[in-house]
Amino acid sequence: MAQVLVTGGTGFIGSWCVLHLLEAGHTVRTTARDLRREATLRSWLHTATSFDDERLTVVRADLEHSDGWKDAVADCEFVLHVASPTLRNTPATGDELVVPAREGVLRVLRAARDAGVRRVVLTSAFGAVGIGHPPRSTPFTEEDWTDVDSDIPPYQRSKTLAERAAWQFVEEEGGGLELVAVHPVGVLGPLLGPDDPPSLRLVRRMLEGRVPACPPFGMGFVDVRDVADLHLRAMTDPAAVGERFLAIAGHSLRVVEIARILRERLGGRAAKAPTRELPVWLARALGTVNPELRLLRHQLGRDLDATSAKAERLLGWRARPIEDTVADTAESLLAHGIAEHPV
Repeated sequence: MAQVLVTGGTGFIGSWCVLHLLEAGHTVRTTARDLRREATLRSWLHTATSFDDERLTVVRADLEHSDGWKDAVADCEFVLHVASPTLRNTPATGDELVVPAREGVLRVLRAARDAGVRRVVLTSAFGAVGIGHPPRSTPFTEEDWTDVDSDIPPYQRSKTLAERAAWQFVEEEGGGLELVAVHPVGVLGPLLGPDDPPSLRLVRRMLEGRVPACPPFGMGFVDVRDVADLHLRAMTDPAAVGERFLAIAGHSLRVVEIARILRERLGGRAAKAPTRELPVWLARALGTVNPELRLLRHQLGRDLDATSAKAERLLGWRARPIEDTVADTAESLLAHGIAEHPV
């Protein structure tokens, strides 16, 4: 058993990583920008599992500042760098996401190297793999990189440039530090507590009847519990060193298929989920006035597929059926009062 630092452990993916590590017997230190979140995190974790409180420490550290990182990584064998700027509020523009993501990952890597950390697992995203490319019929793999010279949204640009910077640092200045990158597609799954992560808002809005028609595109989805599992495998398996791993459950799904699964699995509780898909031409037209559709402009009319064959082959990883994940997501949103029950 090891001591592991999880950056951003109060977030959606980070909290599940903390839970899986504790259940595996590790000692966990996690960072938060606001230490007032510690009590909330502990409450969520104790509801989900039993563990000795002494095996979890929460420390303050911010990706945009150097203070705290030396102490955060001290005596840790592994680091799961999950924290990243998000679109929790309004979409960012320019360098609002790019600079914190790139500089933040470098802060974590420098501190990890200096502390003698063995391996860092970086939470990247499909956004660093499959955005800005011409239409294609084959799934994206870990060999692909997002084209940052094309007109792409800030979040995808930030994830790509941050990961590029991480690989360059390890090659040129890492001093033997090992690096692995994990690339989830759209992350769904149950919440550990009442929260509102951006990746679950599509399902939430469908349940509440705020998506009258689905945007016309397809993408991959994966369960947050399986993403956490992949992080732990990437942390310890010798085969993971220096590799990138995509995480997707099966193949891409049209957004309208997510709505269909909700209606089939939840019945009347998902009665407000949409039943039709917008025509591409109409979605493009609405994108001129709708900021969310504008961010999706490169995806409209396309199916962005990917494959997890590499993670399955090298690490023995398997994703649960996406139908179960969609249903569990909705059940969790309703149970925690994040999505309103239909009237």
